[in-house]
Amino acid sequence: MVKGSRGSSSGGSQVVSNGKIHGYLIVLGNNGSLPSGDKGRKRSKYCVTQRPKPNGVQPSNQYRVQTPQTHPAVTDVNQHTIFYTLPRHQAVIVEYTSDPTKDMYQIGRSSEEPIDFVVADTVPGSLNKTSVNRTSSCSSNGGQVVPAVGRVAQSTISRFACRLLVERDSLPARAYVYAAGFDSSRNIFLGEKATKWETDKGIDGLTTNGVLLLQPKGDFEGGAASPGQWVEVSVGGALYHLRDSRSAPQKKSQVENEVNLLVDGSLIDLCGATLLWRSAEGLAKGPTARHLEKMVDELNAGKPQCPVGLNTLVLPRKSTLPPPDQTPYVYLKCGHVQGQHHWGKEGEDRTCPICLKVGPVSQLSMGLEPAFWVDREPPTYAFNPCGHMASEKTVKYWGAIPIPHGTNGFIGKCPFCATPLEDRGFAKLIFQDHLDS
Repeated sequence: MVKGSRGSSSGGSQVVSNGKIHGYLIVLGNNGSLPSGDKGRKRSKYCVTQRPKPNGVQPSNQYRVQTPQTHPAVTDVNQHTIFYTLPRHQAVIVEYTSDPTKDMYQIGRSSEEPIDFVVADTVPGSLNKTSVNRTSSCSSNGGQVVPAVGRVAQSTISRFACRLLVERDSLPARAYVYAAGFDSSRNIFLGEKATKWETDKGIDGLTTNGVLLLQPKGDFEGGAASPGQWVEVSVGGALYHLRDSRSAPQKKSQVENEVNLLVDGSLIDLCGATLLWRSAEGLAKGPTARHLEKMVDELNAGKPQCPVGLNTLVLPRKSTLPPPDQTPYVYLKCGHVQGQHHWGKEGEDRTCPICLKVGPVSQLSMGLEPAFWVDREPPTYAFNPCGHMASEKTVKYWGAIPIPHGTNGFIGKCPFCATPLEDRGFAKLIFQDHLDS
């Protein structure tokens, strides 16, 4: 879930202007809107628009001090500063000055004014989705146990998780991601136990749970991309190979020949929520919400039938469901689409009456968030086990991405609901009117 906040000169709410669109940030696990609906500042995605006035910053002076708690830079609310705490009551202070060529946007769990996008832990959508004997009382998310009521026991997202700096005049937009964000006093504090190091180029460090970045290889829009490798972003914007766990004290080696520049399809993981970056140009080439609705209409025009009850099935255009006797279900082992009927036994496994394969069944629903689609092809595949429909390339692309899960794990997830994928992660759909496909 994402919420906006009031603005400040350090960050602030998303400012609407007549300027260009830098790009879009979309939270994985939301199918076009928050489960409770997009209302006001609570939204599933944000249009990152050029600010009326630049608020970017860049490093200037760096020096070592004693007793940093009493240093004037701590209390100077007009000075952006990063404090790297060292042993024996010492600290390295890096002062930042204004950069009129960039806009800054901050993301985190805090609702304080410097945060533009307030991000809460994503709850897997399977906990709120009706399916055939595929319900559970809890699930693991972000290293925490997620109760079925849709709340996390304890958030693992940092209050000031990361910041973006976007070049104002570049076309297409050039957005860079950095770990950690400035608080209400325009400070970033890295405690004595935080991972940090000094080089001939200056000092740098990592945040407690880390900010991870994945860049696609190839063009995301069009379906030609393949997932890259996850790396960790430092406070200074350098990229490093992943630590042994999210909060491990030792950093790994620096990633060579790669930078913290976001590209269309980049993923930013905040240890509890994962954000997708879409460029304005890339998203403009992809399907719109109306295009997705038209594809559903075309499938429904074929009047797909349940081979058991011989009743016509209706794929929903929105998140609302059709009447029970028209709701489509998919056998995830074989992909045959049928209506709801009584199987005569309990348990997850069912026998498909067409091909006799035994496996779980899930209700079908449309993947409605256009930003997650990699092409404009019809929804002929569904994610396993949630049943969200999308194009073949879309399903296979997301099925190949290991999404960070907990403190050191990775699992495949449906981008529309964040449900962990099972088996191959997807099924090819076979409708009664498309038996020859």
